[in-house]
Amino acid sequence: MSFTRIETDDVAEFARQVRMDVARITNRTRDSHIGGGYSSIDIMSVLYKRILNLTKDNLDDPGRNVFILSKGHIAASYYTVLAHMGIIPMEDLEKHTQNGENYAGHTRRYVTPGVEMSAGSLGHGPSVGAGMAYAKRLQGLPGNVYVLMGDGECNEGSVWETAMFAAKFHLSNLVLIIDRNRLQSYGSDVEVMDMGDIKAKFAFFECNALEINGHDYDQIYRALMTACGRNQSKPTVIIANTVKGKGVSFMENRLEWHFKSPSDEQLVIALKELSR
Repeated sequence: MSFTRIETDDVAEFARQVRMDVARITNRTRDSHIGGGYSSIDIMSVLYKRILNLTKDNLDDPGRNVFILSKGHIAASYYTVLAHMGIIPMEDLEKHTQNGENYAGHTRRYVTPGVEMSAGSLGHGPSVGAGMAYAKRLQGLPGNVYVLMGDGECNEGSVWETAMFAAKFHLSNLVLIIDRNRLQSYGSDVEVMDMGDIKAKFAFFECNALEINGHDYDQIYRALMTACGRNQSKPTVIIANTVKGKGVSFMENRLEWHFKSPSDEQLVIALKELSR
């Protein structure tokens, strides 16, 4: 249940290409949440390359796996993943944030192929995901529901209502993945609202709680495979410790890169670092 070297290299190259394209997009559009995108890209890369089995041809299959991006403000990174998976045309990345086009700065369902939930206000993805997972259970449908959320979203009460609901109904087909980069819009997670030991809190709410390095492809893969294994009877919460701006030295762990776009000069440096 571990990655081979070839599989690791494949996912790493995918993530690298996504990061480079996101840098180009955000440089061009000046509409950016690149820091939180970069902290999530390795997780999305493992999901799309090894777990979800989603293609542009099976998006209407009710038995498919479902991915919900709850932190919808990292739309540029999400669209780029979808483009590299062939779910949306690569050339459509040029339309990001353009008036009248389908690729807004926050994700929208029914507009962009592959997007399962409109997102903007935070803390909603887990409850929507729990509803979808419960519906699958009631209808006897296969497939799991994976929700990627930010650690700041754990400040929202709806997240804990979801945990209670999912545990009560034993939604073992629901996986919440928390991108824990520890930086929010206006400060660190401790400064804004110290959540303490999030893993212990979710375990107290009777969820299967795991903690991993969110940039280690093998750890991400093993956690996701464990999450919906045969012996699971609980929803799983994966706390993925990450670095905001991961991959570019002047972005890493810097609050200002929550919402900032690389200048032309910074783009050159970023692409050089990502090319190594």
